[in-house]
Amino acid sequence: MAKSKDSEAKDGDEAKGGGKKKLIILAVPILVVVLAAVWFFVLKPKASAGATAAAASPSPTSSWAPGAVVKLDPISINLAGGHFLKLGLSLQESKAVAEDVSGAKALDSAIALFSNKTIEELTTLEGRQKAKEKLVEHLREVYEGEVYDVYFTEFVMQ
Repeated sequence: MAKSKDSEAKDGDEAKGGGKKKLIILAVPILVVVLAAVWFFVLKPKASAGATAAAASPSPTSSWAPGAVVKLDPISINLAGGHFLKLGLSLQESKAVAEDVSGAKALDSAIALFSNKTIEELTTLEGRQKAKEKLVEHLREVYEGEVYDVYFTEFVMQ
């Protein structure tokens, strides 16, 4: 039997429609994968800087976050060349600490670190920052994670 022109046209339309259906069936999963990749690599919330810093800390505790600040009395430290430094410190405890930490270890560490340093080493902002970083690192070890940070409340050299 010979097909009429109308039936051939219907077969051609069905073939075209079937091709579109196949294209849609293939395109939808690909689109889902692309959207998931965009969300994962671009839109997904990143870890905060605080969380990253806490993970890099030498001895983090289970609740490694800033707590209360304990102000210590200023001390005088002998520097090189007959000069001295009047240093005031405040210790910021980690949140997990139940009671205030004693400042004796901090003051002892500060004396050991700053003694016999020159004024030239401590005059610049970079020099003070470097000394502070060393002090914070040392105090985190000495206090076994109970000290979160250190603040200079006085820093007078003569």
